[in-house]
Amino acid sequence: MSPHLRLLLLLLAAALCWGAGELRCRCLQTVSEVIPPRRLARLELVPEGPHCAVPEVIATTKRGQTICLNPAAPWVKLMVSRVLSSSRNQL
Repeated sequence: MSPHLRLLLLLLAAALCWGAGELRCRCLQTVSEVIPPRRLARLELVPEGPHCAVPEVIATTKRGQTICLNPAAPWVKLMVSRVLSSSRNQL
């Protein structure tokens, strides 16, 4: 078996194993408008990777609505930095 074919098969197997997760961006559109933090129940940070070329910030409201936030919006950057700094303090 040629090395190129072996590499192709290895990459295909890796893609199939990864297939259990999403291999695409979860956010098709993002929101830049400020959402009061008191309305948010959860903030999920999804770094860029093979599934998506851009980082994603996904908020879940207390009513259960999922909203994709624009990671470049200043208020979102502030929220993300606060979440990251509080998680570092808890370690």
